[in-house]
Amino acid sequence: MPIDSTDDHVAAVRAFNRFYTRKLGVLDQHLGKTSFSLSEARVLYELAHRDDLAAKEIGNELGLDPGYLSRIVQNFDDKGLITRRPLPADRRQYQLSLTAKGRQTFAKLNLSSQNEVAAMLAQLSAGDASRLTQAMATIESVLEQRRTRPAAFMLRSHRVGDMGWVISRQGAAYAADYNWHISYEALVAEICAQFIRNYDAAREHCWIAEVDGEPVGSIFLVKATDEIAKLRLLQVEKKARGLGVGRALVEQCIQGARERGYSRMTLWTQSILAAARGIYKTAGFKLVKEEKHHSFGVDLVGETWEMDL
Repeated sequence: MPIDSTDDHVAAVRAFNRFYTRKLGVLDQHLGKTSFSLSEARVLYELAHRDDLAAKEIGNELGLDPGYLSRIVQNFDDKGLITRRPLPADRRQYQLSLTAKGRQTFAKLNLSSQNEVAAMLAQLSAGDASRLTQAMATIESVLEQRRTRPAAFMLRSHRVGDMGWVISRQGAAYAADYNWHISYEALVAEICAQFIRNYDAAREHCWIAEVDGEPVGSIFLVKATDEIAKLRLLQVEKKARGLGVGRALVEQCIQGARERGYSRMTLWTQSILAAARGIYKTAGFKLVKEEKHHSFGVDLVGETWEMDL
């Protein structure tokens, strides 16, 4: 029998599937140490990354039985994790959105999952980890090549080379979108240099968002005082907007501040940054101060936002 026969391919795929599910435990009754089943976690993930999804869309996307999905939705509703409203075109169907509690719940679940995978990858060399993720990307692209799906993104910790990317993209993006002077790029460079030079892993962090291994966004959590954390340098590339990247970065930063023992969080932004301001407001920040200033070659209104943790 030829080595590349159909039977051999089938056997190889089945063997890999047994290994994969045993290694990652993705078919356990509950995900990690949480009370959520795998299916519940998948529904939460879809709601966290795509706005105003219809229940039917989620069912079709995940291949869930309508009755089972209905029980999941009702459970989430009872726990205050979602809101639902009838679709205008078909009032028998509902649009679902996560509440603030739902987003907080997802952030905790997502962090737990990230930590478990990070612990597994920590046992590998950098080269083996790269080979592993590239192989996974190949499997996904081959099996999903005939389907059109929204781009999936992931959040990771900063690493060597990321600060250069942040400085370059922040400077270029704000120059293109708002005609800011190169002095803004200099400010970002100073912030990044100070972050690396004085980095305190117990109190600070940077997260980079990636799509298919390419950076598309960033956010920084830095220490202002022992009690107050500062959110800095939120940025999302244009090609990644609409995927929920900005919201996920902000939620991760808030969760990171809570885990590091801060009691309050603050940020400084500009009144013209409407999308970012909307994310901050939804996340629970409140505008506490406004001040006109001339910076980066333009007239601006600076805003200070704060939230209790």
